[in-house]
Amino acid sequence: MTIGAESYLAAVTAAIDQVARTQSDAVRRAADLITAALRAGGVVQAFGAGHSEALAMEIAGRAGGLVASNRIALRDLVLFGGADRSVLDEPFLERDPSVARRLYELAPVKPDDVFVIASNSGVNGVVVELARLVKENGHGLVAVTSLTHSLAVPTKHPSGKRLADLADVVLDNGAPYGDTALPLDPALSPDQAPSVGAISSVTGAVLAQQVVCEVVARMVEAGETPPVYLSYNVPGGDEHNRELEARYAGRIRRTA
Repeated sequence: MTIGAESYLAAVTAAIDQVARTQSDAVRRAADLITAALRAGGVVQAFGAGHSEALAMEIAGRAGGLVASNRIALRDLVLFGGADRSVLDEPFLERDPSVARRLYELAPVKPDDVFVIASNSGVNGVVVELARLVKENGHGLVAVTSLTHSLAVPTKHPSGKRLADLADVVLDNGAPYGDTALPLDPALSPDQAPSVGAISSVTGAVLAQQVVCEVVARMVEAGETPPVYLSYNVPGGDEHNRELEARYAGRIRRTA
């Protein structure tokens, strides 16, 4: 495959098609889990480190998304935990399992909350340990990961577990080994040749929005009014969002 804009478009379109063909059942099961948590008074706790934080941002706090959602991030160590800013400069912070316990302790978590954890590799210490803590504390867990990549590399967690091993529902983002689709030298294997054209951010966003739409569909079908954000950049958006956020004061970090 040649390298270029059209080649990337073809590759990412194929990946989206693959997700559409293979993940519909998992999307429905993830929506069932999240809908049940919201009806019980819980919120969605979303976490991703590195570029997987983009998936958490798709879930928590965006226009068209669920108000009952909170984003956990590595920066919480500084913003809410009093750690020195320099801790975020640690190049392998997301590989340290001990960080996960601190993040869980700092988060505004309640027993009925459900978690969505994203990691393309699904093997770094923070995501695996956070997933372990989530299940240890009785929460539902949806994982968004690349099974192709995750199963091809050793885990960095001492338990030998991967994110996918711990989740109630696994959404496979369809990303290839290494997450990139266009090798600079097609004659070499993916672990030998550099490549470009990342896939997981695109397919992860598609999966996240599919799940949100399924949750909202279930609530509408049941005659419920789903707590959904308007864009802050449309008239009345601020007022609409503030009213809904007030219902979750202290539960989501966009409120006091």
